[in-house]
Amino acid sequence: MQRALCVCALLGMTATFAAAGEGPVAARSAAIKIGPGASLGGQRVLSPDSAWNTPIDDLPVDPESARLIATLGVDTPLHPDFGTVWNNVPWGIPYVVVNGAAPRHPVRFEYAGESDDVPYPIPANPPIEGVAPGRLPIGDSGDRHLLVIDRDNEKLYELYAVRFVDGMWQAGSGAVWDLFGNTRRPRGWTSADAAGLPIFPGLVRYDEVIQFGRVEHALRFTAPRTRRAFVGPATHFASSSDDRALPPMGARLRLRAAIDENAFPASVRPIVVALKRYGMILADNGGALYLSGAPDARWNDAEIAQLRKLRGRDFEVVAMSTPVTP
Repeated sequence: MQRALCVCALLGMTATFAAAGEGPVAARSAAIKIGPGASLGGQRVLSPDSAWNTPIDDLPVDPESARLIATLGVDTPLHPDFGTVWNNVPWGIPYVVVNGAAPRHPVRFEYAGESDDVPYPIPANPPIEGVAPGRLPIGDSGDRHLLVIDRDNEKLYELYAVRFVDGMWQAGSGAVWDLFGNTRRPRGWTSADAAGLPIFPGLVRYDEVIQFGRVEHALRFTAPRTRRAFVGPATHFASSSDDRALPPMGARLRLRAAIDENAFPASVRPIVVALKRYGMILADNGGALYLSGAPDARWNDAEIAQLRKLRGRDFEVVAMSTPVTP
């Protein structure tokens, strides 16, 4: 399956998030707390050996780094694609936390062969990327991601291109992940993201950055043009080009060690540190160097915008394995 260009990133389409459900929390996820903005108490998801949670600050630079960065744009600013509100819609990729009693709904998939065909726990009026709060998507454009965390069963449900038509939930594709596991999609499969990766683990979240002052995982980013290839942890590509100057899905960029995080406001410093220690993983086609995060009414958009001082030249590509091609 080949996915179309991420329209939401190019147009600034955004979304909201919420908390839903009450009930006991499973023992292993006792740190997950439902608070303002569906806070997870700063908790990192996926297992410690997941690629998302593995530091890469001491790994070598890929031999093709300079060429790949040139394609992304040495003068291209890092674009924080999250914040408070944009065009009257909360700005970012949303998520919602529910308990194990949340109602399950069947979903009809466009790409059923690469989707997890199980009932998805979708609450009433769920937060959907690019869709105004309280409104169900019918014919909207954009990626329309819907991310749901089942805190009791420790599952992460993710959907792409969500629609609600004739009383039925529909989506382009969908994937279910163990919230604290390290599973991967089968080789060649997509997920709710073009690269076949989970989305939620790569989001910048308010609770991590502001409430706890640390981001201990890699971040998700997009690029307008990618290669018809992927490297781990990705399992899928979304391009028809074999141009080796283009980055493959799963490519990992790292902020150069010489960049001074103290030159940034304290409210965004944890993001800069994370970009040095964990980097950011190419997960979809979209805006150039668009960094993904979850919306929150408490973000300071002016301070987040300081991340735009970072340019393509401030990053380097971490050494990659041999890209997988058809």
